[in-house]
Amino acid sequence: MDNASSVAAKAKSRGAFPHLITSAGGAAADKASTMDAIASALSFPDWFGRNLDALYDCLTDLSWLPSGEHVLIWVGSDALKTADPKAYLAIRGVLSDAQRALGPTGDRSDSRRLTVVVTES
Repeated sequence: MDNASSVAAKAKSRGAFPHLITSAGGAAADKASTMDAIASALSFPDWFGRNLDALYDCLTDLSWLPSGEHVLIWVGSDALKTADPKAYLAIRGVLSDAQRALGPTGDRSDSRRLTVVVTES
């Protein structure tokens, strides 16, 4: 697996916007703080509801960000996976669903795309 700086550099080289969240050191080792880290990385609006449905809604909207591809890079995802496996699977599911929805063949195609890269450390 590529490290975060390599993933970010590759994203920038193709004109994408990298957004980094880090769970290393327990900074995002629970569901709420992981969602907050994603919200912060992607500059979610104040109306973000801090639940899985709201996370999906914001991830598939991104209208407040510039047009183009946005690459969400989650470093240290194993912190949440270890601390709360169910929350990890739920958030991974939402990230996967949002990526599919904003992918080239997704049902929410506009001028923004979402790519999610998850690394364990």
